[in-house]
Amino acid sequence: MNHYETVFILNPVLSETQVKETVQKFEEFLTSRGAQMVSKEDWGLKKLAYEIQNKKSGFYHLFEYTVPGEVILPLETEFRRDERIMRFLTVSLDKHAISWAERRRDKLKSKKA
Repeated sequence: MNHYETVFILNPVLSETQVKETVQKFEEFLTSRGAQMVSKEDWGLKKLAYEIQNKKSGFYHLFEYTVPGEVILPLETEFRRDERIMRFLTVSLDKHAISWAERRRDKLKSKKA
């Protein structure tokens, strides 16, 4: 089981329910293939550094999970097929990145509390 992090940007014209459905779809895709979700973050509507598909903003989401490596290719294929996804990036995390992500999550939790 490898540790991965995926950030994806959803089209800004989607309604809140459509965004939730899309996020749920990809979470179920991962969990049905044996993934253990470590963390999910909704970063909200953010302005893009440059236009993508003539859009200046997008809904950002982050998944951190552990999964066998052969699941990543089908996941990225599914991202490419979904019209609601504007961009995505999947990164394999090493031990240093994992510890950094844990510290970042703890910092976010302490801010909310």
